[in-house]
Amino acid sequence: MATLLRNVTNSICHAFNALQQNRDGFVSKSKLKVLTANIATLLDLYGVERGLDHFRSTATLNFEHFRYYLAQEVFAGVSNDLPLAALRNYETKIDEVCWLVCRMHFPGNDGYYTEEAVYRLFRIFCLVADLSVDASDPDLCAVKIHPLEALIIIKHLLNALGLNYDGDGHFDYLRTSDESLEFGELLQMLRFQNADKVNGDYRESICEAIGDMYQTLIEDVIKKGTLFRRGYVLPTFREYFFVLRPCELAYYKHPTDREVCGTIALDSRFLVKPVGSPGSGRPEKMQRFTLVSGDRTYELGTLDHKTRLQWIAALQLAITYSTGREGFQRDTVNRRRKAREAEQRRRHEEEAQRSQHLRRLEETHVQLEREKQARLAAESQARQYEAVAREDSRRVAELEDVKLCLEKMLEDEIQAKRDEEIVRALQARVLAEEWEKREELEQLQAEQKSLLEQERQKRVEFEQRQQHNDQKLLEAETRLRQLENERTRLDRELKLARQKIQLSEDNKGIVEAKLQAMSPTFRAGAGEFMIRRTQSFVAADRPVLVAGTNRSSHRFS
Repeated sequence: MATLLRNVTNSICHAFNALQQNRDGFVSKSKLKVLTANIATLLDLYGVERGLDHFRSTATLNFEHFRYYLAQEVFAGVSNDLPLAALRNYETKIDEVCWLVCRMHFPGNDGYYTEEAVYRLFRIFCLVADLSVDASDPDLCAVKIHPLEALIIIKHLLNALGLNYDGDGHFDYLRTSDESLEFGELLQMLRFQNADKVNGDYRESICEAIGDMYQTLIEDVIKKGTLFRRGYVLPTFREYFFVLRPCELAYYKHPTDREVCGTIALDSRFLVKPVGSPGSGRPEKMQRFTLVSGDRTYELGTLDHKTRLQWIAALQLAITYSTGREGFQRDTVNRRRKAREAEQRRRHEEEAQRSQHLRRLEETHVQLEREKQARLAAESQARQYEAVAREDSRRVAELEDVKLCLEKMLEDEIQAKRDEEIVRALQARVLAEEWEKREELEQLQAEQKSLLEQERQKRVEFEQRQQHNDQKLLEAETRLRQLENERTRLDRELKLARQKIQLSEDNKGIVEAKLQAMSPTFRAGAGEFMIRRTQSFVAADRPVLVAGTNRSSHRFS
């Protein structure tokens, strides 16, 4: 993969130079096989180092040959569609292997820096440095940093340490210098104090400053800081520490935590939208904005408008670089490198034009010297014209600079007016939306009051009906108990009546038996009287023994 090899070429060159013995630009294949095997193992490739025995017929290789072999045999097997996070992971592992090879060649064990700080500076150096070839010996390759890139690193560390860069102007020569620096020279330059004056607090501060610069340049941290995030289960805002990279937005509970609370993977489908204040008529304490991707929406907030604008711009920048194969900082370094190359080409062209102009002036001077005796007046006039031309050129250049400044100021003023008009239009629209929402809210409140009044009336009616029904239920229960008692009494009387009827029937049988036993007929009348008297004791619903009576009456007659 060309991108991965290009990003780790500087660190591999450091490891290659560390393996040299005679400093002639060549390393034996046996040492290169170990380095190749370690790099290939990180890429899940095995056995590719054996091909070095058959690559070229020499026992040693220079760096260009070794890089060509890596490109054809090792990095060619890496997919070109790797995401940026996987690419950065490979770069970290390969840089670690190269650092293990070359770390003994750089001073870092005198207590000024920690081993981790030197390693981080090494990775930063490999990011911003350029691979250069010695003009006297093409086999010698070295990794050097441009003075302007070194000045950027120095300014970042000094600002992080709270030191004034413009205080003594000790590093101002780097602005005009063309001599590139190696990593060891950069380490010596970054020693802002003597090693014997360094205490624990200062060492901790400079290591922390290096760590912050490492996060910015190597880990590609575009922005970090505190934000508020609305939850899903509980829709309240909670404070987190957010770290923004081109591919993700991670958040932690505290800035010192290593455990990630959550990660939002960014891609080109995300949109960043500011959220206006609600229609309550009062200014909102939290400045909110949203990250929208399809059906998923993440709502974030800050405490001031300026911080919200900074985060919106940073998120838009991260979304822009989320689909690329180069990180934001590496792309920035490449753009600075291209600008320097363009500036260098411009300088070369100016020098060529200047030399050509000087050559023409010399030829003219020789010609004028030949004609000096005959054309003294013309020469004097030509010199005057040349001085006037230089003055005119200088004035034209000054006027051009003034024109550019005025055009820039005019563009800035036009853009400011446009921005002001846009803001006013947005404010008017937000105010209109707030009035509409306020009217809707008042209408909803009136409807809610009406509904609550109706519900209260219905509840009162229901309670009255319930009390009436409860009273009827109590009366029905009382009536039911009375009916139960009446039924019990009637059952008891019915039982007594049936016992009396049974007793009467028994007496009737006894009387009939006695009547049959009586034979005199003269006592028939008396018998009939007795029978009638006996029948008077029989219940009305019992049948009367008429036949027996007739027989007794007939017998008596």
